[in-house]
Amino acid sequence: MHMPLEDTLGLNLLAANTHQAEHNNQQLERWDLLCLNLMSSPGAGKTALLERSLPSLASDLRVAVLEGDMTTQLDADRLEAVGIPVVPITTGRACHLDAAMVSGGLRLLQQRLDPAELNLLLVENVGNLVCPAEFDVGEHLKVALLSVTEGDDKPLKYPLMFRNADVVLITKVDLLPHLPVDLAAIRHNILSINPNATVIEVSAITGEGLDAWHRWVLQALANRSTTAPALAAA
Repeated sequence: MHMPLEDTLGLNLLAANTHQAEHNNQQLERWDLLCLNLMSSPGAGKTALLERSLPSLASDLRVAVLEGDMTTQLDADRLEAVGIPVVPITTGRACHLDAAMVSGGLRLLQQRLDPAELNLLLVENVGNLVCPAEFDVGEHLKVALLSVTEGDDKPLKYPLMFRNADVVLITKVDLLPHLPVDLAAIRHNILSINPNATVIEVSAITGEGLDAWHRWVLQALANRSTTAPALAAA
């Protein structure tokens, strides 16, 4: 029994991506640099979250961003204005970042600074709830964002994104008084897909939940520092 050609090509593509992602991860390990992959649908608030979070995170950490977008550098320009090193990655027609694109972004980052001097690298993926979940880029942890404006059924409709997430940020909670949305149902549906996920409710407008999100990032760094010797020895 033979697989259809498109299925075979898809498996080969994913295998090649996995190989490159492993190479990226090894490079990040050599730099002792924690990498978070931020994923969501378009408009869920990834860039707004980073605009609000980066000044606070940068007060304690040395941070850089790889900013993925299909055709423009608008989001990269927004984050550059915060004063953080940002490398834009334009994907063209691709609806996600893959490991090869991120590898190129890492090379461009090296041209600007020494990555070994950083603590944290944030990858803002292209807005899409499907493809980014399929393609690892070498990150250590995955961050999924879900806006309350998207309704409570998205974790059920797009389970892979939320099943793979280490933390899910429910964004734009300042809009809840104006929406017929059940926050408890959103949280329940996320945890029904991924019982181990940390779920944090945030608003980039009011600042609600950002302290909890920042503590999660700092804890991820602390956890990594305690396991790094074991990883290096593996």
